[in-house]
Amino acid sequence: MKGARHEQCVDLAHREEGGTIGRGYCPGMPPPVLREMRVADVPAVMAVQEPASIAGLAEVFPQDRHPFPREVLADRWREEIADPGIECFVILRGHEVAGFAAVAGDEVKHFGVSVGEWGSGLARSAHDELLEVMRSAGATRPFLRVYAANPRGRAFWEKLGWTDTGERSRGPMPPHAELLTYELRAVRR
Repeated sequence: MKGARHEQCVDLAHREEGGTIGRGYCPGMPPPVLREMRVADVPAVMAVQEPASIAGLAEVFPQDRHPFPREVLADRWREEIADPGIECFVILRGHEVAGFAAVAGDEVKHFGVSVGEWGSGLARSAHDELLEVMRSAGATRPFLRVYAANPRGRAFWEKLGWTDTGERSRGPMPPHAELLTYELRAVRR
């Protein structure tokens, strides 16, 4: 019985043009939510990232002093999509862009979902799938940076087993706020 179900599974670990990537998919499992990001996705990503950043990072980037740098970040996405050392993804709800993620080796560089998806479970699904992608690529000690003044983000990562390493740095954009480095000691399966 177990073997018969396994034969029905479709392996999505390989990349297909415009397709999803990540773990194998079996009937009854939720479908993968990550897809490789393309330059054509950048406007949709910005439409998700801007309101989520304004809502989630208001303490870090007060909009009256540090307005959302839409064009700077759009240019950064285009550069990172072209960089062979960085894997950029959109997070999908159905066929619609609902979030974004990027990894470089063991580092989660960017991760977020739309405000409307906060608390829906989509971010956790994307997180788990992203870890599988990283594990498959050889990551052994995933890490990320999160703003100290982002309690929602910190709570999300901590709930999923990420821990503060004690390492501190400063963000690349004014006001150069404090970043905490988090790591995941064991890549979850």
